[in-house]
Amino acid sequence: MGDSSRMTFFFIHTLWRRAVLLACLLLATPAWSADILLTAADDAAGVQAFTHALAAQRPEDRITFTALKDLPAPNRLPAGTRLILLDLPGLDWRLQDPQGPPTLVLRISRLQAHQRPGVAQHARISLLWSDPPLERQLQLITSILPQARRIGVLYGAESEFLLPELRHRASALELEIVPQRWDNTIDSRPLQTLFRNSDVLLGLDDPQLYNPKTAKNLLLSSYAQQLPLVGPNAGFVRAGSLASTYSDQTDWLAVLDRLLDHPPANWPRTLYPEHFKVVANPQVARSLGIEQIDEAGVAARLAEGEKRP
Repeated sequence: MGDSSRMTFFFIHTLWRRAVLLACLLLATPAWSADILLTAADDAAGVQAFTHALAAQRPEDRITFTALKDLPAPNRLPAGTRLILLDLPGLDWRLQDPQGPPTLVLRISRLQAHQRPGVAQHARISLLWSDPPLERQLQLITSILPQARRIGVLYGAESEFLLPELRHRASALELEIVPQRWDNTIDSRPLQTLFRNSDVLLGLDDPQLYNPKTAKNLLLSSYAQQLPLVGPNAGFVRAGSLASTYSDQTDWLAVLDRLLDHPPANWPRTLYPEHFKVVANPQVARSLGIEQIDEAGVAARLAEGEKRP
């Protein structure tokens, strides 16, 4: 082989090795990584656990937590940051500034957003709802209580705005919504009226109506009338309601993982997590003469129904 041929071979071999090395580096390194900033008013153990779990799930990203009190105004944060708010004080802080980085808001209910009119006008905020979707809760009722047709619903001044959507969702399932306003939670008469005209009670995620002070009255009345209460959340099921759908930290991490893989311009304005579970109270079911609820099986059927058009 002549000198010219050897030089050509060496040159081609060197280029090939460099190409292989570059390909290996490209495979080993993500195409891009993001600066993700989480914040909350309190640096509680649960907040730290969530931050660590997200960081473990997305090792290619730079994920940090900074307490709300240590942050500058939103418009002084780097534009490329992706901001995740974990509590309501964080949302109130974010709403003060129309500028700033794209923002995902976790742990916010429909009612809490409704109480903050500025949320709907803010162009850089995406809301991930914490309360169970109304349609999903209605589907849960039809799954575990197929004979129930009249759905009793307590509501107050803050949660009344949910009734039109609830009626619409119920109509599609051939269910009837029986609404009852409950302004004075010490007065049990609205409860008794509602129970007489309903097959099941669906709890809205309204803390004015469903809280530790009202729980005893609600649940004892439900037992006395042998009327199941579904919802409003997993915590109330542990207290004594029959069942509810809910999303836990694993489900929320899956939602975030999917959203953070997309440009913020593609984030939805609002979103319910597609991943969820069902929790039931077996003691309550027995006391109401309802057969044992297969939580995983019911959740799987509901999820399959949501996938179908």
